[in-house]
Amino acid sequence: MPVSSASMPTKERILGAAEELFARHGFEGASLRQLTAAAGVNLAAVNYHFGSKDRLIEEVFRRRLDQLNGRRMAALQKIAGDAGTTVEDVLAAFIVPALELSHDGNGSLFMRVLARAFAEHDDTLRKFLSDNYGHVMRQFTAEFARLLPQLSKEELYWRVDLVTGALTHAMSGFGMIQRKSDVPEDRHREQTAQHLIRFAASGLKSP
Repeated sequence: MPVSSASMPTKERILGAAEELFARHGFEGASLRQLTAAAGVNLAAVNYHFGSKDRLIEEVFRRRLDQLNGRRMAALQKIAGDAGTTVEDVLAAFIVPALELSHDGNGSLFMRVLARAFAEHDDTLRKFLSDNYGHVMRQFTAEFARLLPQLSKEELYWRVDLVTGALTHAMSGFGMIQRKSDVPEDRHREQTAQHLIRFAASGLKSP
């Protein structure tokens, strides 16, 4: 049964179906036959828009990460290098846009796709992510380094990596704490951001 609306443009239907199938079955487990059935298209349409399955996978990531990292960098540029900037400010620039994405439509579904990229040890996909989005992490890490000069480079990398893991977990929707029915979506997102920023700041600033 198709998982994408027939009213959507063909390319968007394919991307939406691919995102859901990759989240459910992984990159190897999701077949092009499943994809064409879910998107309500034929194989020729997939080849026309993407050329290959690898290219399709890359476009699934570009669709979400270009927007996410654009928001992150815009927030970081407003505070980077300022004397009054705090670790919490930088964490907010990194975390809040990501949580907004995870609560926007199928954003949490995409986070499961992102987790798959690392869990399945796909070196080609990891290289793609590093080549296209590694500069974002480097700029955030540089700002953390400015604010936390007492940490060695190796120690800072460990801590930032763990913060990223905690954020990915929070975005995926797998956590123990789920939104209560009487709590609005935006309020739950704000609570998640507040707790995660407080937790991450303590970890980063720990002696």
